[in-house]
Amino acid sequence: MIPRTLGQIAQVTGGALSAPGAAGVLVDGPVVTDSRQAGAGSLYVARIGEHADGHRYAAAAAAAGAVGALVTKPVSELPYVLVADVQEAFAALAESLITDSPELIVIGVTGSSGKTTTKDLLAQLLAGLGPTVANAGSLNSEVGVPLTVCRLQPDTRHLILEMGARGIGHVRYLARMTHPRVGAVLNVGSAHLGEFGSREAIGRAKAELAEALPAGGLAVLNADDDLVSHMTPAAGADILRFGRGPGADVQARNVILDEQGYPGFDLSYRDESINVKLRLMGEHQVANSLAAAAVALWLGMPLAGVAHRLARATPASRYRMERHERPDGVTIINDAYNANPESMRSALRTLGVMRAPGGGKRRTIAVLGEMLELGPDSVAQHRLAGTLARASGIDVVVAVGDSEAAGAIAGGAAGGPEPAVPGDAAAGGPAPVSLTGPAAPEVYRAASVDDAGTLLSDLLQEGDLVLVKSSHGAGLRLLGERLAEGGQHR
Repeated sequence: MIPRTLGQIAQVTGGALSAPGAAGVLVDGPVVTDSRQAGAGSLYVARIGEHADGHRYAAAAAAAGAVGALVTKPVSELPYVLVADVQEAFAALAESLITDSPELIVIGVTGSSGKTTTKDLLAQLLAGLGPTVANAGSLNSEVGVPLTVCRLQPDTRHLILEMGARGIGHVRYLARMTHPRVGAVLNVGSAHLGEFGSREAIGRAKAELAEALPAGGLAVLNADDDLVSHMTPAAGADILRFGRGPGADVQARNVILDEQGYPGFDLSYRDESINVKLRLMGEHQVANSLAAAAVALWLGMPLAGVAHRLARATPASRYRMERHERPDGVTIINDAYNANPESMRSALRTLGVMRAPGGGKRRTIAVLGEMLELGPDSVAQHRLAGTLARASGIDVVVAVGDSEAAGAIAGGAAGGPEPAVPGDAAAGGPAPVSLTGPAAPEVYRAASVDDAGTLLSDLLQEGDLVLVKSSHGAGLRLLGERLAEGGQHR
């Protein structure tokens, strides 16, 4: 963190010091909410969660090097700042670090999908323009965002903040805390429909970022998304639209997906165009790249520089089209951090394209788990996912879980009634529970992640191409890790 004394922290948070002598204690190390992550010079933020009271771990934080704490009740192990509400104090501390950094440019990124990858791309692009800080992984909540802000250093020039939303007002809260000058709204999809109720409500939540921008700021909007392209930023903010259609200022033309699943396209801006070949898998990476490019172009990076850095950008966060090559020739694509109908469609299409490299044909296996938080359309959307797997020419579909949604995946893939979950998926070796017609994939059901692992250990053959796809809560990312053991991550 930019060095601050406990006295300064008490002033910006409205807190009280544990003792007058605590005012001079200097915090110049990481700010943490997990005592295990504390280090020399750390500030420990003692949050009270659903399952644990962070005040109980103050001694552990002190032992790891923390020099102070932000608390709602006294602790004996560390000098502290006592506040009424740790979250609001944490937000106030983060806001003060930003307002005290006048040269800092804050970039917010939100959307139903693609936030983390776009944030990672932006971090790799903007590093070419100056020191840059971005969220680690998907730390995009009311806790993750101030944790990211507290990683600022005096020389930081760009702060990239992924902003998640579980309801109306969440993005607005994060924007008020962080004062973004640039806001990128990627899309309004089906993720979290169960919580928001409609795409329109999701759109209202995402629009809060554009509405928070200052005069002279920039709204980066998806021209190909009907609910995003018409968002109205705050008065005086510039707008750059990205996409593949004619309404885009930053446009992708001649998009292709190669036999390894990597997209290429012509990146066009104003009167210039340059070819880009990405090292990130999946056609959906084109839109993410365009959004990142729009920000970099507005900040002054030339088009050739943008293209060069995009072509060199590599995956930076786990479980997002993460590719592993095993010694036995099996390729595992672990895309099980999150899932919604849009990302499921892109992943299946990528798998379908990859099935015939160099004119040959690899057996493709889609291991599909539940897409969570889809609301009343959940069963229909899962059946459609199975249907898409069938239409993409996937050879084998393994539907994981004993839920109605998993049954719908299997039914859609088989083109017939939903297969029952077998009592013991591994009994007698794997056997398909449904086969319908010569074009249908083999369809298997596995009641659990462990059952799926047992099934696949018998099923996989040399040279197979395997996609593992589900929402984070379904746990298939761990199955993907087990399948990839012994392989080389790239």
